[in-house]
Amino acid sequence: MSVEVKICGLTNRDDAQAALDLGADYLGFVLYSRSPRGISSNKLSVIIDALPSGIKSVGVFVNESRAKVEKIASDCGLYAVQIHGDEPAGDFADFPCRVWRAVKHVSGLWKPLPETWNAERYVVDSSIAGLYGGTGVIADWKVSAGFVKEHPAMLSGGLTPENVADAIRATRPLGVDVASGVEAAPGKKDAGKLREFIQNARTVKI
Repeated sequence: MSVEVKICGLTNRDDAQAALDLGADYLGFVLYSRSPRGISSNKLSVIIDALPSGIKSVGVFVNESRAKVEKIASDCGLYAVQIHGDEPAGDFADFPCRVWRAVKHVSGLWKPLPETWNAERYVVDSSIAGLYGGTGVIADWKVSAGFVKEHPAMLSGGLTPENVADAIRATRPLGVDVASGVEAAPGKKDAGKLREFIQNARTVKI
């Protein structure tokens, strides 16, 4: 079985369609204005409307209220919401669509504690103080592998076409999640890198 692939930080229809055409399982959109890949909910709606029906779109949110996350998820028909900030677990305990939760290894502990979240899966990211992902910094694969053994998880953090196969072999996750590693510039994907990343990820069987 091959891992699943999520292409994140998409900001336009052409890149999203390219990712789909190359075989991406999930399309990730960052609804966080302070990110160089951040887009508005209105722009997200326009992009999704221009794509084939039935795609698995994932909205990434950072310290947003439950009410706003729920409205955007409903309005845009999101497959899942990825919670990536310091949100209280209780705010999303009974959320009406799939919840993915980003986690980081900080001072020997996973933050937030995965047991406190009712998440369908987790996204293991690198830990950089004051930042919420998209850093291009490689996560600790040895530590991540331990998490993946215990929880359904995607691996993110510093993945590139060159290292994704090694990352999968080292951690054996459900899937891999990439943003900056397949870009020509922040928010703009590189078609060649997209193709190479997905091909290299698919070569590894787990």
